[in-house]
Amino acid sequence: MQSQNAKNIRNLAIVAHIDHGKTTLIDSIFRAAQTFAAHTQVAERVMDSNPLERERGITIRSKPCTVFWKGYQINIIDTPGHADFSGEVERILSTVDSVILIVDANEGPMPQTRYVLQHALSIGMRPLVFINKVDREGADPNRALNLTFDLFFELGASDEQADFPVLYGSGLNGWAVNDLSKPHEGMDDLFQAIIDHVPAPDVDPDKPFLMQVSTLAWNEYVGRIGCGKILQGHIKKGEPFTRVSTKWNTTDHSGDDWEITGKENAKVAQLWVTRGLDRTEIDEVSAGDIVWLTGPNEIDIGDTFCAEEISDSPLKPLSIEEPTVSMFFLVNSGPFAGREGQAVTLRQLKARLQREMHVNVSLRMEDLGRPDGVKISGRGELQLGILIEEMRREGMEFCVSKPEVIIEYKDGKKCEPYELVTIDVPEEYQGIVFEKMTRRKGKILNIDNPDRGLLRIEIEIPTRGLIGYRGEFLTDTRGLGIMSNCFSGYKEWAGDLITRNRGSLVSMDTGEATAYQLENLQSRGVLFISPLEQVYNGMIIGENSRPGDIPCNPTKKKQQTNHRSATKELTTKLDVPRRMSLEKAMEWIENDELVEVTPQSVRLRKAILDELERRKARRTVPGSQD
Repeated sequence: MQSQNAKNIRNLAIVAHIDHGKTTLIDSIFRAAQTFAAHTQVAERVMDSNPLERERGITIRSKPCTVFWKGYQINIIDTPGHADFSGEVERILSTVDSVILIVDANEGPMPQTRYVLQHALSIGMRPLVFINKVDREGADPNRALNLTFDLFFELGASDEQADFPVLYGSGLNGWAVNDLSKPHEGMDDLFQAIIDHVPAPDVDPDKPFLMQVSTLAWNEYVGRIGCGKILQGHIKKGEPFTRVSTKWNTTDHSGDDWEITGKENAKVAQLWVTRGLDRTEIDEVSAGDIVWLTGPNEIDIGDTFCAEEISDSPLKPLSIEEPTVSMFFLVNSGPFAGREGQAVTLRQLKARLQREMHVNVSLRMEDLGRPDGVKISGRGELQLGILIEEMRREGMEFCVSKPEVIIEYKDGKKCEPYELVTIDVPEEYQGIVFEKMTRRKGKILNIDNPDRGLLRIEIEIPTRGLIGYRGEFLTDTRGLGIMSNCFSGYKEWAGDLITRNRGSLVSMDTGEATAYQLENLQSRGVLFISPLEQVYNGMIIGENSRPGDIPCNPTKKKQQTNHRSATKELTTKLDVPRRMSLEKAMEWIENDELVEVTPQSVRLRKAILDELERRKARRTVPGSQD
């Protein structure tokens, strides 16, 4: 199977802020291009094939697809919209020739919109702009377009880049037009804009083979699989080539300060291209194709695959985003270990995390010599939370610590990661948002009132100031506020933060919680458990209403005598317990606490289960109070 002539190929990525409609638009593109047979049942958000993606309504990993329209092959890559996966978007842009920038007609440009657009403009791309959801109530496409143009100007777009083609439509209802006065039906205007404005791949099929790996996949049978666009030449299954690995010598990945770190001679074992949603194995590929390839023993992001005669002149390495948040993954040492899943050993835990490193190059694993666990670093709480959720669904039991930011030292100064936060909130809740953000060292950059009943507030805040705040924010704004953020860089340490000012209710015994005792305890704080739930010594069963921890015994039973009614228990009045999701639990715990994760439960516990041992440990910490 031969690839099409490169002039009839269009390679592009769809980029946008989270929930602006990337994956839904691709659904409509599939239908319009008749990618699937008429009798085929296709689910909504077909690109979100991972169960977690479908449950959360977000794209976690970029995925390519291919459609054909009037003799043109259009390769489209669906990219994540959340800031924690922004580094993957950067690498994808090195594979494609342009992007469709989706902007919500109601919300306008958001933090991730700025991030992906800035990178696309910096490498010379001329984006297409798609104003989505124009048929929704409250939509203002003209305002969204004006704000987008202002953003192009603010980011230093050239005259050619600022003269971008604009399409309006609804990804959900399957129409796109270049003029809102035209009938709202069909996607032909979008396809025609892609053909007219996305350049064909700038490749040379007559030169020696050359491609660069921008994405990784993993297969138990063949190992790592590298994906990238062939920049020149062609290659067949079984043909030899050279893998050249490179690395940056600078932390900011700028200029030409990089070097070759190794070479490996290999043969092409397997070749795939994407057709529709599926990978199709083929025997030969040529310049302009986006391909999946196996053969080398090791494959890393940024590796150059090339003919041997040009192996001394590889492509410069790709930038891989550095982690900003870390946490410990620990063996489950609690008394309930193994009851609800597989209580993994340290060796098994390391093996599973190492497998994740094969495809998720933005994660780092450090073995600090602890006998019970390792340190994992990533781009944010969501990225680490997704990994934890995937592992628990595989049947694993383990514990994780509180996320902490990664500190850097620049020019002798202590620096920490910062986030640019955009908040849309009803005016009546602005006061509590300002108060909480200021307490967490946030700095107000801008306040805008776009006449939609919502204030838009831009804030710069240390990353650690956001840890544990999302739940509070939703409570403070009665669920009406929208908060989004993206990484803005490292800046000087902002000082100490006071986040959670309440202690924990900690069980002193192991057994079954009783309604009698929980009724007594709920006056001391908020409970996390219900009667008849199993608890153990050192497990956190609730939040104290005041600072400091309270040891308690939730298993205590009422003494029955002939002077008391045996049915008194039936009249016990208990408040509904606060149930902790995985993300809320990670945000809520303090440095001396852990989250115990099993396939069935999320429990909170002290890192040191025994109360006497905890007291001894506190005495060894200067300034701590017993």
